[in-house]
Amino acid sequence: MFPRLTIRSLCAALLIATCLRGEERNVWPLAVEQLKADGEIASAEYLGPLLFKKTSPDGVAIKGFRPLYLQMVEGSRETRYLLYPFFKWQREDDYRFFTFFELVNFSRQTNPGQAPSRSFDIWPVYFSRDTGDPATTYRALFPVGGTLKNRLGFDQLRFVLFPLYADAMKSGGHTTHAPWPFLRFIHGAGETGFEFWPLFGHRERAGDYDSRFYLWPLIYRSAKNLSEPEPSIKRGVLPFYSSDTRPGLISENYVWPFFGYTHQTTPAKYDETRYFWPLLVQGRGEANYVNRWAPLYTHSIAKGQDKTWYVWPIFQRSRWVEGGVNQDRIQVLYRFYWSLTQRSRTNPAAAPAYKIHLWPLASAWDNGAGQRQLQLLSPFEVLFPTSEPVRQLYSPLFAIYRYEQLAPGDTRGSVLFSLLSWKNSPAEKEFHFGPLYSRRSTKDQARIALGLGLLSWQRQPDSGHWKFSLFDFRSPVANPAAAATSP
Repeated sequence: MFPRLTIRSLCAALLIATCLRGEERNVWPLAVEQLKADGEIASAEYLGPLLFKKTSPDGVAIKGFRPLYLQMVEGSRETRYLLYPFFKWQREDDYRFFTFFELVNFSRQTNPGQAPSRSFDIWPVYFSRDTGDPATTYRALFPVGGTLKNRLGFDQLRFVLFPLYADAMKSGGHTTHAPWPFLRFIHGAGETGFEFWPLFGHRERAGDYDSRFYLWPLIYRSAKNLSEPEPSIKRGVLPFYSSDTRPGLISENYVWPFFGYTHQTTPAKYDETRYFWPLLVQGRGEANYVNRWAPLYTHSIAKGQDKTWYVWPIFQRSRWVEGGVNQDRIQVLYRFYWSLTQRSRTNPAAAPAYKIHLWPLASAWDNGAGQRQLQLLSPFEVLFPTSEPVRQLYSPLFAIYRYEQLAPGDTRGSVLFSLLSWKNSPAEKEFHFGPLYSRRSTKDQARIALGLGLLSWQRQPDSGHWKFSLFDFRSPVANPAAAATSP
């Protein structure tokens, strides 16, 4: 009789727990739900970390089944992933898009009063677009034949039985290959030329450029901006000599590419000498600097970034300014250890923000304004730092420990996907050991429960004494924020 009563009571507790109000509903591993102040679910995980749903701070509704499926809804835009990175669907208003690993792509755009626009590609075999306008509609079946428009960097690309014939048009000029890549005929938009690759070739446009080669890529000469007083000229007889001259710059290489120098006067002065390139390079200038003794040491300044290598690729440090913030990044063995520290230029006394990865053990960040986070294990964050699908589908599967500080004094943490979970804030404290044990307390009340309330003790706000209850599945400990919003 006792076992049957226990099982029946436990099942009842699991059902009732799904409709209780509180900060956390913990029926691990079946369900762990985090609640908002008004009792709505802010985030939830079911069957450990597998099934999940939540709403991000910026209002994106997210749900899925890790690591197979993810859905994100933001306003009218809905994005779905299946077996990421293989399948992706997206729709927004009158736009639809589908892709399989960026190899099979389909899109459809419907505009009021216009014919629908569709495109369908199977890389690299089939390409199509139908806009209802012959000027922008095309189809191509590779290598049989067809036409592409505004694709692959060309205004138009036509081919028949490729590589026997292909014609590429860009800015009004045509390059005809018959067959590709050996014979090329250049014509149109003032361009003329002929190339028998790789033996010789010549193409030009009067007043613009003149380019020729022999035994490509060994002998070449290319001149651009011919209408200018000082045209830009590149020439080479490899591997003996190459040069690049243009207004304010001359660069020469001997026994290419090992020995050479660069002298620049505009837009900024810069001089560089190369010995056994890329191992020994010395450069000094107004904006750029390089001191390379590879692989032992390299220090360079270019495009505002100060970068230092020690025993490449073991240690690298980069410093630059972005958005009025000093950025300081350190990498060990590329991304085995990775850190980024940000400091305000206008307020140097402000606490810095940082992000640290120790692959694959841990990731941590601090925004410098009281918010912090730590996760163990973390094999994906440093490898895919900008991928939201990876962050939602894969990273939580390895989060055996998480710690989060929302503000000083307001912290929460979990172990083994909330088997153990706790929260501490000035208003309340909470601890859960799955559905077996929980404790929640505010300034005036407290409650301890075993088996979701099969046995419970609560401290009354009026007397301060503890009261024992049996089969009490409702928590009397009020959430101050929820009580303030309740009718």
